[in-house]
Amino acid sequence: MPTSAVDCVQPAIQHTRQQLFAPFRLGQWSRLALVAVLAGELHVGGCNFGQLGQLASRRTKTGQNFVAAPFPHIDPARIAQFAGLIAAVVVLAIVLFFVFLYINSVFRFILFDSVLRRQCSISEGWQRWHRAGRRYFLWQLVFLFSIWVFFGMVIVIPLVLMGASGWMKDPTSHLAGMAGGFILLIGVALVCAAVVGAVQVLAKDFLVPIMALEDLDFAEGWSRLISLMRGEPGKYAVYLLLKFVLIIAAWILFSIIAIIPALIVIIPSAIVVIVGAAAGLTWNVATISLAVIFGTMAVLVLLYVAALVSTPATVFFPAYAMYFLAARYPNLSALLNPAPAPPAPETPAALEPPPEPPPLPPSPEPIG
Repeated sequence: MPTSAVDCVQPAIQHTRQQLFAPFRLGQWSRLALVAVLAGELHVGGCNFGQLGQLASRRTKTGQNFVAAPFPHIDPARIAQFAGLIAAVVVLAIVLFFVFLYINSVFRFILFDSVLRRQCSISEGWQRWHRAGRRYFLWQLVFLFSIWVFFGMVIVIPLVLMGASGWMKDPTSHLAGMAGGFILLIGVALVCAAVVGAVQVLAKDFLVPIMALEDLDFAEGWSRLISLMRGEPGKYAVYLLLKFVLIIAAWILFSIIAIIPALIVIIPSAIVVIVGAAAGLTWNVATISLAVIFGTMAVLVLLYVAALVSTPATVFFPAYAMYFLAARYPNLSALLNPAPAPPAPETPAALEPPPEPPPLPPSPEPIG
């Protein structure tokens, strides 16, 4: 069983090869891609949407600009319509955020189970893991709230101190102090962002398996994980650093591979924008609503295509975490490396009855 972060790379690669290519099953790839999108396990980036803005900035013959130009003057009577539309979009975005966060929490367990068993079943996984997903959803809410409060304090407290010291009234006289405080604030924010990222990785990679295998809530799961980490914090630190390097490598590799599939989605979207501009469409409630709907659909399709291309990374990284944790967590090790079944006992051959003796010759009859 590999124990170091470096030693776990090769078993994770072998695990990925066996699950995805021995044999290749398109249905499993497509299901794993959907699980990756909903679990937030994407390893593709760098898609350039700037070309859409350039294509949309072409003017029609009448000189109107459909996308790139500022909004035209709006009739005051329509201000209420636009305000209502904006409010509806904001409320819908907030609702969708929390709905996706809940779905994401459940699909973290579905992804873990799919990689562990080397078989992906979304409907069965939802029935099996939605209870554990609710517990992880509570953890994500607590974590997000803590982040918002902490970063709010990091930003607000220095501003309050600067205002109390009079720096805000005469900023030109305190440029050096303000610059130093700004640099210090950036440094603190970067350190905090690194800590937040490390906690997220530990939660996804190790807290989820512990909660799943021991049926724990997130507080008990963290207590169990911290007890495991206490004995060898250095190895966990190396794991986090190596995973960061591997994520960057996977991001570069699969972003290059995903260029052509991404163009299949981006080019039709650009054509729709050009056709709309040529038709003389202008911004109004109807066109904005259609743009939001069409843009959302295009982004979702693009995300799924990216996930489909990067399915090997979707399997590799959970497997990498499992092999590292399994060396320290017997519950996972027993499932990841099950003991071979004992050979069936040999059935002894049935004993054949001894052959019957030949019949005796008839005794001679007496004479006389």
